[in-house]
Amino acid sequence: MCVSVDNASEECDPEWMDAEDPLFVLYTSGSTGKPKGVLHTIAGYLLYTSLTFKYVFDHHQDDVYWCTADIGWITGHSYITYGPLANGATSVLFEGIPVYPHVGRFWEIIEKYRVSKFYTAPTAIRLLMKYGIEPLQKYDLSSLRVLGTVGEPINPEAWMWYHDAVGQGRCPVVDTFWQTETGGHVLTPLPAATPLKPGSATLPFFGVLPIILNEHGEELEGEAEGYLVFKKPWPGIMRGVYGNQECFENTYFKKFPGFYVTGDGCRRDKDGYYWITGRIDDMLNVSGHLLSTAEVEAALTEHSAVAEAAVVSRPHIVKGECLYCFVTLKDFREFNHSLMDELKRKVREKIGPIATPDFIQNAPGLPKTRSGKIMRRVLRQIARNEKDLGDLSTLADPKVVEVLLSQRCEAAA
Repeated sequence: MCVSVDNASEECDPEWMDAEDPLFVLYTSGSTGKPKGVLHTIAGYLLYTSLTFKYVFDHHQDDVYWCTADIGWITGHSYITYGPLANGATSVLFEGIPVYPHVGRFWEIIEKYRVSKFYTAPTAIRLLMKYGIEPLQKYDLSSLRVLGTVGEPINPEAWMWYHDAVGQGRCPVVDTFWQTETGGHVLTPLPAATPLKPGSATLPFFGVLPIILNEHGEELEGEAEGYLVFKKPWPGIMRGVYGNQECFENTYFKKFPGFYVTGDGCRRDKDGYYWITGRIDDMLNVSGHLLSTAEVEAALTEHSAVAEAAVVSRPHIVKGECLYCFVTLKDFREFNHSLMDELKRKVREKIGPIATPDFIQNAPGLPKTRSGKIMRRVLRQIARNEKDLGDLSTLADPKVVEVLLSQRCEAAA
């Protein structure tokens, strides 16, 4: 049935919901590599995104806010859709990439719409750093008041460029740490209220109680480094994994009962500031997207030529981390550029373009303990060209390392 717009009612009554009714399910990849449906509910999530948006970005009614994220990810849900709309914010919506049709695209939009609050990813910042300050100088960025980062820890060099070149030394940088599961910011500075340290997510948001634990689940006081967990729930925390309560409990609460386990390592300095050190499980953060090494390894070993694969991270100047893959081939299979292209295509088809390996190295053998466990610590050191490989006494065959080292430069060229 067709209804004319002219005859449509100007009123639309809301559908009243209970506070804990489901709001949305957003799928994310966990340490097993299997998608998990993170369930958020009505009242707590809306309250939390509304409050964090208002205070973390110091929102005022005359602001023009721009978050460059994709609405389909949690950043877009929380800080393009729900948080800004709940505050009646004027927002810029963007689809595209930072360097098309020209490298000054971001700065052009900021000038055109007089953006005052700007929220983007460290990956984008590092990408634009490559082009220097000349593209910035073509545009008027005087409207900016607060700069934000999201998706991964920001390295101090990128932080300083963002602060000095983009913010012209006058805009605070709010480096926000949070997850799909947390619903909103959990560690973050508050602009003009929190003294800033480049690269640190600083302090917890209201009501959030971070704790650092050691491997034995013992709470560490003062300056410390270990597992980042949270002691009490907050309104925006996920309510479960859709259709799988056992997965929810095992993933987030089993390792340290009584705590929410983020899966990230963390360092706390003498001032009580928190610094995210990276994933504690076999995960990689590529351009703000978490990837499971197990998932990539599974895709590689689906190729008929591959007997075994191990994937580790390698620092990348733009993406933060990239994938460095070691593959052991089946007998009589040749390692060449054609095979590398096939393996990259396999991963792209199985997982997506974001997971495309940057490096693939032939590995006649992998470093393993006598019990058969692959020592990824050693592989990470090889991938990063570190000279000190640490204690190799538990390796079943230490000569494997010598072979991998001899082939590394060629693989990373």
